[in-house]
Amino acid sequence: MAKAYSYDLHMHSCLSPCGDIDMTPNNLVNMSMLQGLDLIALTDHNTARNCPAALEVARELPITVIPGLELNTCEEIHVVFLFPTLEKAMDFDSYVYKHLNKVENRHEIFGEQIIMDSSDRPIGVEDMLLINTTDISIDDTWKLAQKFGGFCWPAHIDRPSNSLIASLGFLPPDLPHPTLEVKKPEQFFADGQYAELYDKFHIITNSDAHTLLDIPDPVRSLTLESCDYDGLVGLLGKHLK
Repeated sequence: MAKAYSYDLHMHSCLSPCGDIDMTPNNLVNMSMLQGLDLIALTDHNTARNCPAALEVARELPITVIPGLELNTCEEIHVVFLFPTLEKAMDFDSYVYKHLNKVENRHEIFGEQIIMDSSDRPIGVEDMLLINTTDISIDDTWKLAQKFGGFCWPAHIDRPSNSLIASLGFLPPDLPHPTLEVKKPEQFFADGQYAELYDKFHIITNSDAHTLLDIPDPVRSLTLESCDYDGLVGLLGKHLK
């Protein structure tokens, strides 16, 4: 039977250079659980390498963590990718890293990029700047998601930077993605300009949390057949029209 589950499907750990040092896999998962969230996704910039720790933490807790990452395309558009298994997420991680434009991270400017285990012990540091662009185009993202067995959507399309509208100046009429993420829907849809998107796409809102204080209360929910990747894609994976 379908049930409403509270969600946040766009969150960053301390592996993202802009992620707070306290956003360890353990802290992130446990804080989400304490906030009352049922379903979350870890989506660091261009990497999934803290997902193994996050999924291990969640194994003993009443919360579901979906592995993923937030890709930065060559057009500087952010796209959230989610995967049904850790193995598929890590396969895509390897693919993205090969396509990342390599610039060495300056941690004193951008922050550390720390890989951790499930006990929040540092096990590595990424030296290449993970918020840099890749050579992957927005036009290829939906096909890539399918190729690697996942699902994706353009992130925070209403943001003034790193978004579909900000980078292209418009929403492509033939966009294959069935879901769009809107950061502040009450503002974005206020004047009615984009009202028709509700008829064509699933509209979701996520925190894009970079600190523990960003992790929201359970104010948003999705009615799913199951509180997992399959339940999520069963709802969000097809166009409304």
